[in-house]
Amino acid sequence: MSEVHVAPRRRINLGFDRFSGVYVWVALIIVFSLWIPSLFFQLDNAKTVLAFQAISAIVALGLIVPVASGAFDLTIAGTMTVSGCFTGWALLQHKGVVFAVGGAFVIAILIGLFNALVVVKFKVDSFIGTLGVGSILLSIAFMITGGGQQVLSEDGYGPFMQFARQQWFGVQASVYYAAAIAVIIWWALEYTPGGRYLYAVGGNPVAARLAGVKVGRVVTLSFVTSAVVAAFAGIVLLSTTATATTDMGNPYLLPAFSAVFLGATQIRPGRVNVVGTLVAILLLATGVNGLQLAGAPSYVTQLFNGAALIVAMALAARTARRRK
Repeated sequence: MSEVHVAPRRRINLGFDRFSGVYVWVALIIVFSLWIPSLFFQLDNAKTVLAFQAISAIVALGLIVPVASGAFDLTIAGTMTVSGCFTGWALLQHKGVVFAVGGAFVIAILIGLFNALVVVKFKVDSFIGTLGVGSILLSIAFMITGGGQQVLSEDGYGPFMQFARQQWFGVQASVYYAAAIAVIIWWALEYTPGGRYLYAVGGNPVAARLAGVKVGRVVTLSFVTSAVVAAFAGIVLLSTTATATTDMGNPYLLPAFSAVFLGATQIRPGRVNVVGTLVAILLLATGVNGLQLAGAPSYVTQLFNGAALIVAMALAARTARRRK
């Protein structure tokens, strides 16, 4: 009898290693929609989540750039704060929107250059160096505000406040700003020499230097980019809340790192990327929003983000081991 050869069954690859975050996000949507449909599964709630997460997304997107180069930037919260406080102070002093916003961006560029000086020139570890610079920025914010709040009123500052609050097709403007920044950074990382240099430096700075890449310049530009994007986030936050305080940027530090590192386990595992970061932001936002609507206490946000950061780092370490 002739032997019958049975073709081996082909495994169906659902991409859990690349799209696990998407599956978890969809699962959360289904769970909360069945649990609290009258509160969660509503178009207005979806718009609210997007509006609240727009600033977090902007900060996280800016953070991708230095992390891609292998550096940490813990000054993003301080840069947000100083930029927001300076803008608020300048507007209250009737300096004009151009001076206020332009000055905030100039300050951000200087912060990015100072970070680069500490890390690139003085060879200080980026985690420690930017942590120290962040403390300095907190002092500067206190100097600007005198330790108090700077509150803008609708009378006289309405156009500035509408910059982030106005809606297009029912969606707040800040969401469109976040989307635009996402597209720009995605394009820069994926389709420009600068993006390739960033990943090369982050992957192996010694090899990148031997290949002719100016490592110091790449890291410097990454810090400046992160600072400028963080400053924009601070301006958008001020436009949204009309209030500048010395801790206005602090709530965005942990979620940004959680999103970036969790995003590095998605879409392109082992590499920080824009799409993965956006998936992580939506996943975290959906989880927190659903729990809050279900009656969870207010501290659930920090608990959820902290746990997500731990899980993200564990998954990133596992991915790195598997790639070796």
